[in-house]
Amino acid sequence: MRIGLFAVGRLKAGPEKDLAARYLDRFAKAGPAAGLDLSRVVEVAESRASNAETRKREEAAALEKALPDGSLLVLLDERGRAMGSEDFAGLIGAWRDGGRRDLMIAIGGADGLDSALHARADAVVCLGKLTWPHQIVRILIAEQLYRAVTILSGHPYHRG
Repeated sequence: MRIGLFAVGRLKAGPEKDLAARYLDRFAKAGPAAGLDLSRVVEVAESRASNAETRKREEAAALEKALPDGSLLVLLDERGRAMGSEDFAGLIGAWRDGGRRDLMIAIGGADGLDSALHARADAVVCLGKLTWPHQIVRILIAEQLYRAVTILSGHPYHRG
């Protein structure tokens, strides 16, 4: 299964970008043996619209353009389902084993994600009830993707 990461906002050079890249690189190297490939990271600029609803709609349109046909969509949202790393890995593994070809994980902009995306999403996941800066969310999801590969392949990285 090909896994992509979509983010509203671009990471600037610095330690956050370096750490996210390190985990995505680990995922890209370990994933193929577990049937998971990093397909791409799509970054789009935040909308400059004057109100939040329009910004979310414009950002959702950019996400829709980036989605492969028939792709699964996972939204990261603080109001989503909290799950542990093993459950997250199990969800990805079940989709992979079910023959799904593409999965896109989306990080919204400062205003969140459009309600139409929520209606279309296959899962809405939270990385905790705290509000995180987008730079940290990128690191957290990159690490969780790598952790999911290690869980699915029986590697000892995860000691949960």
